[in-house]
Amino acid sequence: MQTKLLSQEWKEIGTVELNDSVFGVDVNKGLIHRALVYQLANARQNVAHTKTRGDRQGSTRKLYKQKGTGRARAGSSRSPIRRKGWVAFGPRNTVNFSLSMNKKERRLALFSVLTTKLRDNKLLVLDSVQFSEIKTKNMVQVLNNLPYEKSVLLALSDKNEMIEKSSANIPNMKTLLVDYLNIADLLKYNTLVLLKDSLDKVNTLTR
Repeated sequence: MQTKLLSQEWKEIGTVELNDSVFGVDVNKGLIHRALVYQLANARQNVAHTKTRGDRQGSTRKLYKQKGTGRARAGSSRSPIRRKGWVAFGPRNTVNFSLSMNKKERRLALFSVLTTKLRDNKLLVLDSVQFSEIKTKNMVQVLNNLPYEKSVLLALSDKNEMIEKSSANIPNMKTLLVDYLNIADLLKYNTLVLLKDSLDKVNTLTR
């Protein structure tokens, strides 16, 4: 399987090979959904926390006698129906929301998304991106020639301060290392741009 290799000016300069086991799998939408839920659930930070009866400090004295006042029966001033009382059935940070998923399933879900990008013509391969200095304007000029829609995810093979800082202020664009390609980012950003070195790493992935 082959696709076009483009220059920084988005001119076709050749072709590159794509690994059929990565970009040519049977797309499993159910598996993609499971992988997305798995990623979002495990990234969730459980910070919401309310105090229960045992956590709230204060007097537990009965406010007034049970009968004879004509008022509703009342316990302590720390009752959940009173101001500054404990919270009934509130969120606790002891809840574990993490999920589990087999590594092979996660990898196959990733391949399914990459296959979808290729089939929908939303995968572009660049030979390289090189600038003389760090400027947002330089990256904007590159993107102006790019036939992309809405948003771009640029995968780098290694850390590249020139590219990362030049694209940091561009809305609807994100750069990340190809080793950290993930379902959430691939679904969020419409177009995936791989550098030639990045593609070499992706082609070596196995199930």
